[in-house]
Amino acid sequence: MKPTLKSLLLAAAFMMAGSAHAAINVLACEPEWEALANELGGDKVKVSSATNALQDPHRIEARPSLIARTRNANLLVCTGLELEVGWLPVLIQQSGNSKIAAGQPGNFEAGAFVPRLDVPNKVDRSEGDVHAAGNPHIQQNPHNIALVGVALSKRLAELDPANAAYYQARQKDFAARWDAAMLKWEKQAAPLKGVAVVEHHKNMEYLMGWLGLRQVGTLEPKPGVEPSAAHLSELLAQLQRAPAKMVIRAAYQDGRASQWLSEHAKIPAVVLPFSVGGDDKSKDLFGLFDSTVQRLVDANK
Repeated sequence: MKPTLKSLLLAAAFMMAGSAHAAINVLACEPEWEALANELGGDKVKVSSATNALQDPHRIEARPSLIARTRNANLLVCTGLELEVGWLPVLIQQSGNSKIAAGQPGNFEAGAFVPRLDVPNKVDRSEGDVHAAGNPHIQQNPHNIALVGVALSKRLAELDPANAAYYQARQKDFAARWDAAMLKWEKQAAPLKGVAVVEHHKNMEYLMGWLGLRQVGTLEPKPGVEPSAAHLSELLAQLQRAPAKMVIRAAYQDGRASQWLSEHAKIPAVVLPFSVGGDDKSKDLFGLFDSTVQRLVDANK
């Protein structure tokens, strides 16, 4: 029997529906993991982020629209290491999505796959916002991005075995481009080794470790505690004795304290994108580090 136009259209509709259903629906907790999932998943994934680069990832409100996206996710990709502890458990619970609960294949924590910094011997909340599992801001070192990429491509293949070869090929392609980019960034940033910096919050440790920057102070007297006038005055006196080259902060952080120190210590205040979308150049992971390295190198001139 010769197929009718109607039957052909119905067949095409079913194929499109099947293709849409086959895509893994990924909810990333932060923009860097959204960007990485897109690099690895291509047209086999549909990805969105719960946060943007101008939001503090520690503090997010579980709005109804975000709960709905969580309910429909097949894979949750987050940093872990207690970064999202203030909002993610509530979000998962309210979504009722057991596929992405902790310990399930649909729950992926990037922090489990990288070497961690600042792991405390004991947790003392009097010391401020201290993370028991270590510093969670792992995306600031591109070597960590590479490690997470390997693990995430494997998880995608586990959830979607029919497309395992596709994810593996995309991971290899990403890794080759990423390795070349890291060599470029490290060569460009060579003059930064040993440069003294002040940071706003202890969220640049992975970046400083990668580039060899030397932290000599923080605007926050303790992690998560807002800068006080007394602390800033003490920090200024310290810098008059032993100067720093710049004060750095993430795009989402209030700039008043760093600007005050910049003006009084006569050092540049450098705003880093911190995540994908943090400035106009940081449209993807490559742009994120292009911008970060360039901003630091320019401030060091």
